[in-house]
Amino acid sequence: MDPLGAPSHFVDIDSLPVWADQLVTSQPVGEKQVDVHSPFPCRKDINAKIILWRGDVALLNCTAIVNTSNEALADKNPVSESIYMHAGPDLRAELQKLKGCRTGEAKLTKGYNLAARFIIHTVGPKYKSRYRTAAESSLYSCYRNILQLAMEHAIASIGFCVINTVKRGYPLADATHIALRTVRRFLEVHGEALEKVVFAVSDVEEAVYQKMLPLYFPRSLEEEIQSLAFLPADIGNAQGEPVVPERQIRISEKPGVSEDNSDEEGLEADLSFIGSHAFARMEGDVDKQRRLILQGQLSEAALQKQHQRNYNRWLCRARAEDLSDIASLKALYQTGVDNCGRTVMAVVGRNIPVTIIDMEKALLYFIHVMDHIVVKEYVIVYFHTLTNAYNHLDSDFLKKLFDIVDFKYKRNLKALYFVHPTFRSKVSTWFFTTFTISSLKDKVHHVENLQQLFTAIPPEQIDFPPFVLEYDTRVGTFKIKILTSYP
Repeated sequence: MDPLGAPSHFVDIDSLPVWADQLVTSQPVGEKQVDVHSPFPCRKDINAKIILWRGDVALLNCTAIVNTSNEALADKNPVSESIYMHAGPDLRAELQKLKGCRTGEAKLTKGYNLAARFIIHTVGPKYKSRYRTAAESSLYSCYRNILQLAMEHAIASIGFCVINTVKRGYPLADATHIALRTVRRFLEVHGEALEKVVFAVSDVEEAVYQKMLPLYFPRSLEEEIQSLAFLPADIGNAQGEPVVPERQIRISEKPGVSEDNSDEEGLEADLSFIGSHAFARMEGDVDKQRRLILQGQLSEAALQKQHQRNYNRWLCRARAEDLSDIASLKALYQTGVDNCGRTVMAVVGRNIPVTIIDMEKALLYFIHVMDHIVVKEYVIVYFHTLTNAYNHLDSDFLKKLFDIVDFKYKRNLKALYFVHPTFRSKVSTWFFTTFTISSLKDKVHHVENLQQLFTAIPPEQIDFPPFVLEYDTRVGTFKIKILTSYP
């Protein structure tokens, strides 16, 4: 209700049914199908965040809504016109200050007279069948950049319009595949960042979304298995990004070698193909390189190339494997930026049951999450709070991780804040950074309490586990009592 008692025309998203609660009518699964799994398995926690709603996105009472526009941010499509009308003239004034937006980018403004606090503006690609790959990548970038912006601004709920105007000509079905799988992949990794995702659609769009939502957000095992046959050939990579085969050729372990010879090693392998492919010629003799590495005779450049090739193999594995069990631990996540604008990654030591999980899968998950983060400067906050012997990562694992990861991980890591350290952990860290990985020594900062951490990272930029806050408050109160007990 507004102040005059009239009913509000805005829609409270908490009153809308979530996807998980909508009726599922599926055929029972046969015994032979039980072992069949979709790359998008049924996740009730994710489905509980998804809402499909037929209506005007401008009316949603979300933290942020999405506006699809043109490069000048002045498009006259129905979605934009409605947003401008309900937001008021101040929105147009702010848009003029942004000086436009490039295709695939996302920019944030205030919501003004809308129920939404923010509006995220994006520009979808113009579709031409001969430039389909470029259009797919641009549309993916729209959704991914919107979600990234939402996470950086701690946006709890977001309302998506369909980022595809009639003028731009993107086929609705193709656009819907990219939209749904990108949101799905984002929620798999950053599920805690968003409470609700609303897809606001028209009558025509609703029919397509109703048909495709079960492919990416199945509500039961039966629906998951039945949807498998309708998934497209390209389901994207681990982030939902379209896969371009031409871009994968550089990370092939032995380009040009036939699959029949893939298991052969050493000089007995048939290497008659090598040299017939441009990239294979650049590789040189693989066996010779391995022999030189063992003899310590390979150049620095060749060593770096070999290391990069090894990392790419790990990255491919990380993108292909099901790591949902490691993700469910919530031990690694992105949370805000520090005082210098650098991305902050949080690691919760207490959530890592070292003795009962597959540590190789944990390593793969770390690579999977961090690969796109480390392309620019970042910091890590490690919460050592209330850990025990079952949570401590041994030095061999850490050394292996450090040896595997790409150079950009090490170059762009600017600080590692070790929160609530114990005397034992301080000693272990000193030995490890002194005798094993000396390049980390100056980057490690022991933080006794959260107030010290806030001098480097604003508190609103960190998503704290509740037990960390409780422990810090309890220990801080205890120390104050001890100090005040002395005359």
